[in-house]
Amino acid sequence: MSKVAAPTMSDKAPFRLESLRTFTPEVDAINDHLIIGLDNGDSRTRPFNLLRTTLAKRLKEKSYRLVGITSATPSAGKSFLSMNLAVSLSRVSDDPIIIVDLDLRRASLADAVGLEVECGVSNFLKGQVNELSSIAVRIDDTQLTLFPTKRVSKNTAELVTGLAFDNFISQLRDQTGQSIVLFDMPPAFANDDSMLILERLDAYVMVVDSGKTNREQVQEVLAMLEPVPCLGTILNRYSGGFADSYGYGYGASAYANYYD
Repeated sequence: MSKVAAPTMSDKAPFRLESLRTFTPEVDAINDHLIIGLDNGDSRTRPFNLLRTTLAKRLKEKSYRLVGITSATPSAGKSFLSMNLAVSLSRVSDDPIIIVDLDLRRASLADAVGLEVECGVSNFLKGQVNELSSIAVRIDDTQLTLFPTKRVSKNTAELVTGLAFDNFISQLRDQTGQSIVLFDMPPAFANDDSMLILERLDAYVMVVDSGKTNREQVQEVLAMLEPVPCLGTILNRYSGGFADSYGYGYGASAYANYYD
């Protein structure tokens, strides 16, 4: 896997882009994981560009910055959509866009760009490192900062309810200026991690797998995650509408609009 370049300067503000380590994604990895947003000329980025504008508008209206992305069940394309949305946002933002891998048991975002993680979010939450700048990397030639994680096999609920997690979220909220921070979270039905994480975030978006996620599952997730506001849904693998040629459409309205 590609190596991460050492920092070129030191700075007390850990989220200034120039103070972070940089990483150039591996071509094979981003192709295998369909991280198409890194190629702005790729016509398949269109649904993500439409989605980013809708999301950015809603965040500005509500003064939200810390947003979780979840799904009802596994294999809905949540991490794929999280990463491509983050990349798309980073192309039009004056501030850095930050994406955090909080799906601690799966930990897939680093793999999506070919990054080998020696120390990540889970290490911070375990108290093994104290500086967020030591676990963040900047994707080269972009405004995107990634907080990867190393996979954790058990006791993840304890990690997202401890003092270290409070410190982690507080630093992201207080030290990142106007940056939008996206959190790739576990599926809501996988465990209670998403419920616990969202207690400290501003809002969330739900990924709905077209043809697989049913109305009852969506309703149950909305009830489970109350009172945290749901900004809308992303309809993945939709065979019509905006992305009929590509197979992953999106919807940004309330879930009911898709099932009426």
